[in-house]
Amino acid sequence: MKRNLFFGFLIALAVAAFLSPFASPYPDGLDRVAEDKGFLTLAEGKKLIHAFMPDYQFPGITHQGLATSIAGIIGTLLVFAALYFLARVLSKTRTAASSLKGKEDRK
Repeated sequence: MKRNLFFGFLIALAVAAFLSPFASPYPDGLDRVAEDKGFLTLAEGKKLIHAFMPDYQFPGITHQGLATSIAGIIGTLLVFAALYFLARVLSKTRTAASSLKGKEDRK
């Protein structure tokens, strides 16, 4: 299981590093609808939150392909780390619940 997880992680990193620069330059669905309906300009220039990597580009790197690759790698690492720690917490909770149930069954 751990071996499959490791290979999945490596594949995700490879996709993030090597294929993300080839992502479509066209706007995503929400931007496209806003553009088609004519209200895209209403949201421009108003930052509600500060994004760490706006437009899927790592800041400070002028080469667009490299900036996208690094953003993809960092995003993949963050998602895998979050899911790993979530799985650890949930498995501990599950183990604790099953050990409590076993103690109750013995009574």
